[in-house]
Formats: sequence, structure tokens, C-alpha cells
Amino acid sequence: MRWPLTALLLLFAAMPRAESPVLAPGYSELQFTPPAAGSYQLPPLGPAGDGKVLDETGKAMPLGSLLGDKFALLGFIYTRCPDVNGCPLASYVMRQVQHALQQDAALGSRVRLISLSFDPANDSPQAMSDYSRHFRRHKFDWQFLTTASEGDLQPLLTSFNQYRRPVYSADGEYTGTMSHILRVFLIDKQRQIRNIYSADFLHVDTVLNDIRTLALENQS
Repeated sequence: MRWPLTALLLLFAAMPRAESPVLAPGYSELQFTPPAAGSYQLPPLGPAGDGKVLDETGKAMPLGSLLGDKFALLGFIYTRCPDVNGCPLASYVMRQVQHALQQDAALGSRVRLISLSFDPANDSPQAMSDYSRHFRRHKFDWQFLTTASEGDLQPLLTSFNQYRRPVYSADGEYTGTMSHILRVFLIDKQRQIRNIYSADFLHVDTVLNDIRTLALENQS
């Protein structure tokens, strides 16, 4: 199993010790041989969304400015997520993708990873910068983004069809947790979504094969 110590600490820090959740496939070796890159097609699923985001320095920009020049793997997360098979899984698998792409400079230079928070109340640019230190390595092109407000976030959630609902206490206070569905998007250079990974299908091996498939498609 692929368990860097930093990832273990992050993943299990907030988990109830009495529970032993069944881990998603992305945390272990793939149990089957995936189709070879280029042996299958990834039909476009629709255009990627756009909206106002903030980078780790607080600089405002359209999300679309980070799409189109490279293949992009984009995941919606929030840094306080306690579900081991939710946001921590997305960050863990993306870190594995990063590691593999660092061994393949030609392909790695054509890929951008994007982690976009859907919790602007807690995930400030500084919080995303702090979070990035656990995952991004050697100046790899991995963008950690947030939004300035719920108003800026909502168009992004709608355009990507990303479900997310804050959980409130009985007295109406935000608990800091979210009910959400994990979705990670593979986006091509025409800003078209080419695959959407759920927790059951998010794995470094399949993601890499899909990226390589898109790269071969661009060469044909």
C-alpha cells in the first residue's frame, strides 16, 4: 500500500479512533490491469466551468485562465474534511499523480493539478498555502485555490455540478464540516471535461492512463 507518513497523519488526524472505515481503491494497488493508454477513447462530457478564484497569495483570477494551456486534473476539496474517502483521497491520489509525473518530465510539463476549496469561510488563501505544503513537491504545477465568498463559489459549483452542503448545528452554527460528493475532473486543452472520477474510481494508475490517452490523442 502507498502510505507516505505525511499523508497518514493528515488522513487520520480527524477520524474517530473507534471506527475502521473501508478505504477507497485509490489508497492501494489497483486490483486489475487497466486498458493501455491510447487503446480507448474519452468522449467530451461538456465544457469545464469558470468563475472567480483566489490563488495562495490572494490574487484574483478566472479559473479559466488556468485551463487550456495544459491538461488539468481538478478536484473540489476543503481542508477540514474528516472523511478519509472524500477530500483526503483526492489530495492523496493527486500527490501520487504528481510523483509519477515528476518521473516523466515530458508529460509532467503538460499537466496542471488544481485543488479548489469549496469552503471560503475557512479556507483562506493562507490556509490553502499551508495545506499545499503537505502535498506539492519541487515546484510542481499544482495550484491550491479558494474563492473570496459564497457568491463567487456558487457559479463554480453549479457549472461543475458539484454537490456540497454545509452542516449546521441545532443552534444554526456552521460546524465546519460539509456533506458532499467527491468529484475530480480531467480537463483537456480545449477546456472540455473528459472524465469525472468518484471515490470508487479515483486511482493514480487510471488517471495517468487517461492523461496519457489525451496526450496521444493530441499527437494524432
